[in-house]
Amino acid sequence: MKARVPRDTRVYAIGDVHGRLDLLQDLHQQIREHAGEYPVGRRVVVHIGDYIDRGYQSRQTIDYLLDAPLVGFDMVHLLGNHERTLLEFLDDVGIGPSWLRYGGRETLFSYDIEWDRDLGEGEESLRRIQNDLRRKLPQRHRRFLESLPLMHQEGDYLFVHAGVRPGVPLDRQAPDDLLWIREEFLNSSVDHGKVIVHGHSISEEPVLRANRVGIDTGAFATGRLTCLVLEGNERSFLSTRS
Repeated sequence: MKARVPRDTRVYAIGDVHGRLDLLQDLHQQIREHAGEYPVGRRVVVHIGDYIDRGYQSRQTIDYLLDAPLVGFDMVHLLGNHERTLLEFLDDVGIGPSWLRYGGRETLFSYDIEWDRDLGEGEESLRRIQNDLRRKLPQRHRRFLESLPLMHQEGDYLFVHAGVRPGVPLDRQAPDDLLWIREEFLNSSVDHGKVIVHGHSISEEPVLRANRVGIDTGAFATGRLTCLVLEGNERSFLSTRS
């Protein structure tokens, strides 16, 4: 039997945004138009996490998510590994070097925080950046990031950022796996009990497997932000092209 979402419900699941506010706005408009053309009783938008880093509009993306929710839709925002890393850096400068290398520099830029290349990634430089971020990160952004859940369920689908550990009950999954897992999940063909909708691992096209749907199409680099559309037992896609 095909996986289904609840009756009279349509779910729009959006992949990793990574600071590409322009693409997110484009895709939200497509969702508005699609929902207007095909009315349904309940409409849900699930953002799969990774709103920040790599693209240069991280701060603006969070402002947009807070200030411009889609009217008439249930809005769900999940935690991604990049959001958690930013939160960890606020308390631990040791996170800094890896975060800066995989997208943190662009996020700092969006908050008007300069990284001193002459000081590199030494402790003095990292502590200055940490202090600047603590000061310039709006409290409402921090509250938003700290409130993000790890998973969301709709019918036979479970939405998480990265995936799940095969063989572990869904209610016992470790946060690190939900945010970071790759090969053990991607290469698994076992039935997880729900079809897992995830981002985190980039593919040129959405990935459709019996046990999972991958929707991270590398928007920050490709200009393609993907949205999975679920209604009844049907699946379709919306996407941007840059």
